Amino acid sequence: MSCLLRIDASASGDASVSRQVADSFTAAWKGDVVRRDLALEPVGHLDAAGITARTTPAGEHTPEQKAAALLQHELVEEFLLLQHELVEEFLGAEAYLFAVPLYNYSIPPVFKAWLDQTMIVGRTTGLAGPAPSAGRPAVVVSARGGGYGPGAPQHGRDFLVPALETILGDANLMALDVRTITPELTYARVMEPFLISEQE
Repeated sequence: MSCLLRIDASASGDASVSRQVADSFTAAWKGDVVRRDLALEPVGHLDAAGITARTTPAGEHTPEQKAAALLQHELVEEFLLLQHELVEEFLGAEAYLFAVPLYNYSIPPVFKAWLDQTMIVGRTTGLAGPAPSAGRPAVVVSARGGGYGPGAPQHGRDFLVPALETILGDANLMALDVRTITPELTYARVMEPFLISEQE
């Protein structure tokens, strides 16, 4: 049975439009679903030593690499186990659903941390040969409070979709077959009373 990996990155819980749209996809999926909620279980960010630590055999880690690998964990093994778990989740799926809202014109930090932990040369990216996930379907659901389409005041300020289409879809990176859905004006009802009061 085919497996869908769903990653949620909204801090808004059930009120998140990205989550609500993703829920519709999940309900229609006929296979298994593995879900990771980064708002409830965030993964640690990498620094320079942490990046080199994951490409260096554990027995050869410098003190700086060990300290970086600890991040939010007490043992380097736990950190590397989490990274291994994230990579195996990613590679074990046949399709992907990313519920990633637009925050301050860009990617939520929790999702960027997940990407940094998951993108490993020789394991998940195409930099050292064909990406293992090449051609697998992926949907990015990215709700946003305002309007970012042509003619809108914020047009051209959506830096999330171009970045994710490159990171997830580029043949040298994860090489997924990416589709994006961008529900807009999700704050319209919230902002309407303020706009009316300003006009009065």
